[in-house]
Amino acid sequence: MEHIDCVVIGAGVVGLAIARELAASGREVVILEEENAFGTHTSSRNSEVMHAGISYPAGTWKARLCRPGNTMLARYCAEHGIAHQRPGKLLLAVDAEEEDKLDLYLSQARASGVDDLRPVSQGELREIEPALTGRKALFSPSTGIIDAHGLMLSLLGEAQQHGAALALCSPVMAGRATSGGIELEIGGAQAMRVRASLVINAAGLRAADIAASIDGIARQAVPRVHYAVGHYFTLRGPSPFKHLVYPVARSSWQRVHVTLDLAGQCKFGPDLQWRDQVDYRFDETRAADFYRGVRRYYPALADGDLVPGYTGIRPRLAGPDEPLTLSNGDFCFQTAREHGVSGLINLLGIESPGLTSCLAIARQVRLLAQSAD
Repeated sequence: MEHIDCVVIGAGVVGLAIARELAASGREVVILEEENAFGTHTSSRNSEVMHAGISYPAGTWKARLCRPGNTMLARYCAEHGIAHQRPGKLLLAVDAEEEDKLDLYLSQARASGVDDLRPVSQGELREIEPALTGRKALFSPSTGIIDAHGLMLSLLGEAQQHGAALALCSPVMAGRATSGGIELEIGGAQAMRVRASLVINAAGLRAADIAASIDGIARQAVPRVHYAVGHYFTLRGPSPFKHLVYPVARSSWQRVHVTLDLAGQCKFGPDLQWRDQVDYRFDETRAADFYRGVRRYYPALADGDLVPGYTGIRPRLAGPDEPLTLSNGDFCFQTAREHGVSGLINLLGIESPGLTSCLAIARQVRLLAQSAD
């Protein structure tokens, strides 16, 4: 049986960032990916937004990692020639009832170390985004957009330069904790077994399933993951917006975001729909809710202007009937203290802002791995 120092399961943006971080620290790293390419799921089916860390409760992993992650990611992109922009984001209050909520966003952002938000009056809003209908906004200059594929390609390249290897079409079928390390059964065309001193389970949508398949893990420590599907519609024609626009959260309306890609294409989403399995089918009946939500702040949207785009899936620890709490709404890092298997680190519930936080997450995993050695 081949022995490997470190196995990273999952070649999404977080797994690749971790592989790069560990390989650069001198560890032998093999990345196992069940698909035939890297980053085919959550990492490539998202808004490609570099979040500022505004809406995450202070003290949570999301708040602690998003803000430094934004800074680290912007610096990395500049140093490595990764396409990115900072158009900024408007947190928009459409009516008087929503204006008070802007103060909550402002105080929560400050508690998490985000100190660059500034208020935007109705008059200024008309000047900078004349197509918008709204009463007031907060502007976040740190919010940006990024070429996620280019980022992953760069992370993989650096990991490989430090000696890491990527094995595609190599699904992890099961595992077993032993005194000599963690034995993994790997499927695919050339099924094999390997033993690793350190296993980082960064498998995204499959992370909980893989954790549960490892013999020796405390089953009660593995939470159920729920598949939150988000639809994105693109706007036909040129974008009327120069900034990202995020309406204030309100349960009585479909909260439809405006995001832009690096080519300037405007898209709306994501919404929230629950499915029992990984299923990327596009439900075009969602269009009615999108038109209703978008027209609250962009009344010029004409019938037929929304074109079906794509769907993405977020692995959430809170299900459709569960309120979000500080535990089930946060990133989850599990070590032997939580699940009982030495040498195994599980990353569960890694959704937004996972892309923004990927380098900060990788640093945190390296520290966890060092403390476990």
